[in-house]
Amino acid sequence: MSPRIDPVNTSTMIPTQSTVVIIGGGIIGLVAALNLAERNIPVVVIEKGKLAAEQSSRNLGWVRKTSRLPEDIPLAQAADRLWATMAERVDSDVGYRQAGIMFVARQADQMAMHERWFEHVKHLQLDSALLSSAEIARRVPGGNCAWAGGIFTPSDGRAEPTKAASAIAKAAQRLGAVIVENCAVRSLVTSGGRISGVLTERGEIKCEQVLLAAGAWSRRFLINHHIALPTLPLICSVLQTKPLEGPTDIAVGAPDFSFRRHHTGGFIVTQRGALDAPLTLDHMLIGLRYRQQLKQGRGNLRIGFGRYSFQDLRLARHWKENQRTPFEQIRTLDPQANSGLNQEALKNLIEAWPAFKAAQIAQQWAGVIDVTPDSNPVIGSVTSLPGLVLATGFSGHGFGTSPAAGQLAADILSGQSPLVDPAPYRYERLS
Repeated sequence: MSPRIDPVNTSTMIPTQSTVVIIGGGIIGLVAALNLAERNIPVVVIEKGKLAAEQSSRNLGWVRKTSRLPEDIPLAQAADRLWATMAERVDSDVGYRQAGIMFVARQADQMAMHERWFEHVKHLQLDSALLSSAEIARRVPGGNCAWAGGIFTPSDGRAEPTKAASAIAKAAQRLGAVIVENCAVRSLVTSGGRISGVLTERGEIKCEQVLLAAGAWSRRFLINHHIALPTLPLICSVLQTKPLEGPTDIAVGAPDFSFRRHHTGGFIVTQRGALDAPLTLDHMLIGLRYRQQLKQGRGNLRIGFGRYSFQDLRLARHWKENQRTPFEQIRTLDPQANSGLNQEALKNLIEAWPAFKAAQIAQQWAGVIDVTPDSNPVIGSVTSLPGLVLATGFSGHGFGTSPAAGQLAADILSGQSPLVDPAPYRYERLS
């Protein structure tokens, strides 16, 4: 079962031309479209399925700076500022609440990781603070654990994935952006060695620039154009509880669970210490580039060969313009939730905070995360193909930074001064 997304009425017709075409109707592409529309730049968003139906609506909704790589924090800080004004900007509630995020550690070595991160980011003047077990108990009462410690960032927060992307899409449409659902882009069109359009399953759209913001599909799309993008899939399973009195409005992440308040009154819960890692052909092709990540996080990965693996093998990696593409075969990536992991998470949560004994599961789902070798996204131009810009590979962090990431992509497309230094996100660092 997938999350229930606020519906958006989109265009049934595709235009024949635009200045920018955005491939992918997730939250990154929609924020970029909003920024371009605000600048009076014609833009068309083409989505193969439904808007935000994949990871943009399936993520946890966290908006955080805590535990991000230091070079990624300026983008997260900019996102904080943009989230704070987003409801007014789009004239709709996006569920943003700045209630803080806390990570807690069971053991000294886990706490040492938080302490090292805290030291590494001191120069960025965050409001993060290291906590003792007693301080955790004061902020999140009713617990059973004697934690080794924790870290808390009051300015972190949350927003609602099923509301935010839809509100942003509607605002972009009001400003003139054209958004088309259930229409796959089959290939890029070039003239004189640069982008001149896209070919969709319904015909060609001429344009000057293309933003590829297709999430977990981006690598497969680029392979057909002989452009390398190293990403591998992980699957995160999530559960949502029915309305429940909980111990706090702070989002809390422990080594083996996390929870945060949902706008319906329940909680979003996941097994933070376990992700499914389905084996694919790409593991053979680029897996060696992930050696460091595997060394650090092997204990958190449930590696296996299952339904997603077989599905991936059946999909073409190369096709011609007149052929049906993988994007038409699978309109929405909808992996089966791992109920075992969700039950693990709920069990661990109840042991830590017994108030969750009353929790009843309302819904479960899973989403595919596209992970790069350094866990930072790609936001930038592809120099080998002028006119092509990427905003993808967000490694599970895209929703939280989406207001800033989408704006940075729009800055690059429109030639304006970038919101933040784009150097950490250059495509060439991975190629």
